[in-house]
Amino acid sequence: MKQIGCALLWLLLFAPHFVSAQIDPVRRDLIQIGYNQAVEGHAPFAGYAFYYHNQPDFLRTNLTLRLSVAPVYLDSELGFANGLGPNTDFAIGLAGGGFADSYSEIRGGTYYPGESFDGHSAEVSANIYHLFNPADQIPLNFILRGVVHYATYAHNENTAANFQVPDHDTTFSVRTGLRWGGMEPMLFPALAMELSVWYEGQLRADPQYYGFNGDREIKSQSHLFWAEAALSYTLPKSQQNFFVRLTAGTSLDADRFSAYRLGGFLPLISEFPLSLPGYYFQEISARQFVLANVNYLLPLDPNKRWDLDLNASSAFVDYLPGEGQPGNWLNGVGGGILYHSPSDRLKIMATCAYGIDAIRSHGRGAESVGILIQLDLGRMRSKTFNAPHQLHWRGWQWLFGG
Repeated sequence: MKQIGCALLWLLLFAPHFVSAQIDPVRRDLIQIGYNQAVEGHAPFAGYAFYYHNQPDFLRTNLTLRLSVAPVYLDSELGFANGLGPNTDFAIGLAGGGFADSYSEIRGGTYYPGESFDGHSAEVSANIYHLFNPADQIPLNFILRGVVHYATYAHNENTAANFQVPDHDTTFSVRTGLRWGGMEPMLFPALAMELSVWYEGQLRADPQYYGFNGDREIKSQSHLFWAEAALSYTLPKSQQNFFVRLTAGTSLDADRFSAYRLGGFLPLISEFPLSLPGYYFQEISARQFVLANVNYLLPLDPNKRWDLDLNASSAFVDYLPGEGQPGNWLNGVGGGILYHSPSDRLKIMATCAYGIDAIRSHGRGAESVGILIQLDLGRMRSKTFNAPHQLHWRGWQWLFGG
């Protein structure tokens, strides 16, 4: 069994694959909430709210159950430690719910509700996680995931009557990657680092045209390549925290559904949040990009309960065809006040941001405000945990009538 599992693992290494992170080895119970609101202009809803539960030793010592529950969406995974041999875990996943595949059309700094629509989905997945260096403090993991994703689309109350939404579709996705280190699913982790490289391929059963008289295309296949380097470090005495992330990606045959989408300041919106403070959430659709994020937390009081947050982001973007705008450099800055409860179980942060190069009706520049909340019910910590794969929070929009 071990030889078969390893053979399959290395054979699949040379094929395109779709993946999440490794099995979370730490018991967790977290509630996370994030919201951005544009000060001016009409913007799509930008927020997330979810409960994250991770339970090692579920039923048996080699099983781990992970649940991520949003208002009308559920993402689950059952992991089998050493399921394909020593240091090679296996997991199966099930996810689905309402509004997870909804699409908001934004071009040139303008949101087009008439060209936006709702999407609902269900998916099943199989995952392989192989640890190369079990004796080392910083893990090096090979990650492989295959997904079958079924989506249906529908007009919402703002979609134009003559806008044809896509027909239902099934997508077969695979992702493969190497990740050294990782990030916990926590708001501003005290200590973390990651170096990772990824490939994702998507094959659609029903490539098609949609929109106004078929003016938009869903490609038969898309290929994404990206890499990330990230470091979070807290000075022991002063408790000042520095976080730096550099992400770069390119693609082949990307369309509106597979393009990289940058914008907003929501740190836990996905496994790879492409943050540009001050911009609408997912305002920018890119064929390829380079993005740098920097965040600094400065304690304001002797008890270290209040922090001043300063952040900045800069991106060079090659836009998706049909989604371009003048200028390839995009910059944004932001700040806020972060509160920690005495037990550190609760974190609340009020934010404000300015998108320096965001295009609005008056020219360049846009403001936004937001809030981030984390309630840690267990206060468990792991310095080498890899964050869960991207989740979908658009059910929150439906729940509050966004």
